[in-house]
Amino acid sequence: MTRGAYELPTVAMPLASIDAASALSRLDEFSTVIDARSESEFAEDHLPSAVNWPSLTDVERAEVGTLHKQMSAFDARKRGAGLVAANIARHLEREMADKSKDWAPLVYCWRGGKRSGSLALVLDQIGFRTRVLAGGYREYRRAVVAALETLPAAFAFRVVCGPTGSGKSRLLQAIAAEGAQVLDLEALANHRGSVLGLVPGSSQPSQKAFDTAVWNVLRRLDVTRPVFVESESKKIGDLRVPEALIARMRTSPCIWLELALDRRVQLLLTEYEHFVTDIEAFCGRLDALRELRGREVVGGWQAAARRGEVASVVRDLLVTHYDPIYRQSLRRNFPQVEARSAAALDWDGSVPALVATARRAIADPIEA
Repeated sequence: MTRGAYELPTVAMPLASIDAASALSRLDEFSTVIDARSESEFAEDHLPSAVNWPSLTDVERAEVGTLHKQMSAFDARKRGAGLVAANIARHLEREMADKSKDWAPLVYCWRGGKRSGSLALVLDQIGFRTRVLAGGYREYRRAVVAALETLPAAFAFRVVCGPTGSGKSRLLQAIAAEGAQVLDLEALANHRGSVLGLVPGSSQPSQKAFDTAVWNVLRRLDVTRPVFVESESKKIGDLRVPEALIARMRTSPCIWLELALDRRVQLLLTEYEHFVTDIEAFCGRLDALRELRGREVVGGWQAAARRGEVASVVRDLLVTHYDPIYRQSLRRNFPQVEARSAAALDWDGSVPALVATARRAIADPIEA
């Protein structure tokens, strides 16, 4: 719940409820998962595939909270009840036309109280097989955090390693296209894992939403089959990779992906085209390297980029910055990369070669 926001008091309701652990294991059985919290709470994180039917909007919660502070709890409850009833009526008018009597929703709010209970009571009285998530989002969040502490140990990961620009993300996509299991952490984090990794104009999800996304992928994977994942650090942009997952990855067999330097430069120019077309955005992002590389070096890169020499800047970044840091980090955090030289994969940057490389990666019988 947003700090300082007003929450209607919890009232015991004669409705069928389900605990968070059971709900997580049976999530796909519900016809619809309905989040009765406000739009900002929903935006921060929500159950997978949930839809937002706010019992109180952000503005309404603030209004009711103000009444509670300045008038009385009774006045706040009166106003809140009216707003909730009006919102539920609008939701029903908008959503009920195509719902059959077999529709079986799961409803939740922050802690399984009045907001979800009010909506669920109406749905239950209509005749729908409605369940309320006991403890609400708060218990769901605790269950996800607990699952992320144990779930990674069940999987056999194959870690795709390789220097920046070698095509690790493309290889994961090709592996997935071939039917193998993939956990693409950078896609889930909306970040490519470097100082240049955030696409201008976009943003990363919240930490809670990222955790939910990781859990939602893992829960659907087959523990009897390997899972391919990229060699990530503990953080992807501003987001932390779950500790148990990163620990499991770091003890897993590695695959080394190699691509010639000139082709790596071209691949990066293609993938980061937004920086090629917006030089000032590129130069602005390079500012983050001043402390590590020095003002003179970074200033030289920026001047070269403004002269149109972006390819040479990218090449120098790879040779003098990314490659040394990556190899040092890899030796420290993924020791099995040295033990599996036979798993090295070399490709030429073409689509047919990428597909062939993906098939080789899948066929390699490396064991944990």
